[in-house]
Formats: sequence, structure tokens, C-alpha cells
Amino acid sequence: MQDLMARAEKVIPGGVNSPVRAFKSVGGAPVFFDRGQGAYLFDHAGRQYIDYTCSWGPLILGHAHPEILAVVQETAVKGLSFGAPTLLEVEMAELITQLVPSMEQVRMVSSGTEATMSAIRLARGFTNRSRIIKFEGCYHGHVDSLLVKAGSGALTLGVPSSPGIPPELTALTTTLEYNNIDALKQCFAELGDEIACVIVEPVVGNMNLIPPAPGFLEAMRKLCTEHKSLLIFDEVMTGFRVHPGGAQALFNIKPDMTCLGKVIGGGMPVGAFGGRADIMAQLAPLGPVYQAGTLSGNPLAMAVGLKTLQLIQTPGFYQTLFAQTQKLVDLMQSEADAAGIAFQARAVGSMFGFFFTQASDAPMNFAQVSACNGAEFNQFFHAAVQAGVYCAPSLFEAGFTSIAHTDEVLDQTQQGFKQAFAAIK
Repeated sequence: MQDLMARAEKVIPGGVNSPVRAFKSVGGAPVFFDRGQGAYLFDHAGRQYIDYTCSWGPLILGHAHPEILAVVQETAVKGLSFGAPTLLEVEMAELITQLVPSMEQVRMVSSGTEATMSAIRLARGFTNRSRIIKFEGCYHGHVDSLLVKAGSGALTLGVPSSPGIPPELTALTTTLEYNNIDALKQCFAELGDEIACVIVEPVVGNMNLIPPAPGFLEAMRKLCTEHKSLLIFDEVMTGFRVHPGGAQALFNIKPDMTCLGKVIGGGMPVGAFGGRADIMAQLAPLGPVYQAGTLSGNPLAMAVGLKTLQLIQTPGFYQTLFAQTQKLVDLMQSEADAAGIAFQARAVGSMFGFFFTQASDAPMNFAQVSACNGAEFNQFFHAAVQAGVYCAPSLFEAGFTSIAHTDEVLDQTQQGFKQAFAAIK
């Protein structure tokens, strides 16, 4: 892999097209993958790994699902992009609004970053306010006004904000501690009339896996309603991952707008944002808030996303998927306990996280995640890769399972984790 990385670094900044792939936080050279099948990835040397990133979330059906490959082939022969309306776009929007009732209307884009960027612009245009609230460790894409104390790759590289972002933009972003209800109330008491929106990962997947504390999302909803601010749920990760209707259905909280990605593309580049019809009516061509995209709603992404959403509605799908994820977390905890390692693991739906910590409870905010043992995580990560189990190369990333992670796959995983925990010194 060293030779491939050296070759990549000559023509690609850092050798990668997304920073967390570079293994900077864990050390060593990244694995270059050649193909995937079911729950497995195969590198360029032909070595097999059990995959717990699932392309960072989209592959809820596993790699190279036969029905997904079939729809790719059927759609591709008709053309890849028209730059004009298609029936597939309409069918996709109809299904999304059916599955996520708070999204009365939806607009397709090509990435999660586009979705959050557009939702923020629309919120500001709708409310005629400029200030936004986000939470420390929540990552909403590389949008200038949102890349402040962000999660995901920004935390992995130790750069919670970025050069190139004008201070005038970040001055309009207020960052609060996730799960801190008192800080949220105080912020609204001081700035409520200025706040256009609050954007949040309802379950955070960009500083490992952090669920909302009881009452946190409820307080957010109440404050936004009282101050006529919009509540935006960034469900790019959690959408169709933690509940068939997203985290908002899991916690019974209705946001004003929702951002989606990952699963709704089934592995194709795609994103979406939507919400109340009166808010969405402010978008061009109906309203004055401009948003556009040449490849938005392209047929291939729509066809794959539509088929993915249809397949995951199969009776028993979610019960099986969630049960397998909990089994994974349980076996990780069991192997860590047997090895005498201070460790906490958790699952929410088909997302999971694990922490090398002495604390009796798993972390609930960024500061607590940061206090976990990074050196032990790095040792575990590399030992797991050597044992044929591939997890996210950062202690600030959640993991994902797919319906292809059967009991047989979990048995193989347990053996790999046993070796990985034994390697920690």
C-alpha cells in the first residue's frame, strides 16, 4: 500500500480525495480497495476485510447488492444525465415525503454538504435572520459557516476550523456543547431574536456515536418554536439508519427542515433537503432563495436511491439489521472485558460506536470523547486491520453495519476483535 500511496501523493493533495482517508490520526498508509461484496472489502492485493464503514454509511444493503447492480445497468443504458426533469425524481421525492412526513417537499442535490448549505441559506432567507446555532463536534459538511468546531475529518486532523473561511462568516455561527440544555436555553435567552436556525445531528456520528440526552432535542424544538427559529435535523447519516423514518421518528421530534444523504443514494453521490411546504416555497423558481445544480436528481442516483429505499422497506429488514448491530456491540464489549481493556460500546439502530475509556458511562459530548485513550484506539485499529476487520480510521467516527452482516460474519469479526484487543499494550 505504501507504493500506491506514494503514487497518489504525487497527483492528489495528501494522496486522498477526503481527508479522513489519509490515516493521519492512526498512522500508517491507508488501504487501497479494489472491490466489495456483501459485508466484505478486498484490497488491491486481493486480501479480504470485513467492512464496518459501509462507505461511511450508504451501503445499508452491503456491497454490490445484485438488485442494485441490476438497476444501475438498466438505467445507465438510457443515459446518465439529462439536465431536465425525469419521472425518477418525482418518484424519489414521493417516497421520501411518504417515509419522512415532516418533509412535505424535497429538493435533490448531489451531496450532504450541498444539502446543509442550501438548508441554511433557505432558513436565513425564510426568517430574514443571519445567526445560526450548531454544536461542538457536529459536522455538517465543509460549508464555510458550519466548519466551526466541526466533527468528522476536521476533528481527526486536529483542525476544528479551517483557514480560508472569513471571520465575518464564522461570527454569525454560535457553537454550543452538544447535550447541554442549559447552554442552549441561555443562548436563546440572549440571542433568540437573531437566530435563523439551529442545525444538529440528532444522533451524532461525526465525533464517534453520541445519542441525544433525554430532553435535549425536545428543548431545542420548544425554543425554536417560541423564538420563530427553524430547527434543521442533519440526518445525512441517521436518515434510514436509526429508524425507518429517521432519528426524528425515533425520538418523535418534528424538525422544520431535514437534510438527507448517504442511504438515499445507495452508494451514488446524492443529497436532499426538505421540510414544510411554506418554507420550501421560498426556493427558486417559486421564491427568491436561489439554489441550483446541474447534476441534481440525475437518473442513475435516483434509480439506485429509489431501489435502496424500496428494498429496506421489506418486512423484518430493520429488526434483523438492528439486532445484528446490537450483537456486534455486545461481542465487542465482551472481548474487551475478557482482555481487561477499559472500553464502552453502544449502538443506535444500525450505527455503532466504541470508546477506550475508564468512565463508567460512554461519552455524551465532544470533550468526553476527546478524553478517551487515542493510543489504545490506534493500536486496536491497526491490529483489527491485520486481523481482517476494517473499521473507521478515526476515534471520531461512527461505524455502520449492513444487512449482509450475518451471524457468520459476526463470528469472524469476533475472532478478529479478540486478536485486536490482545494487541493493546
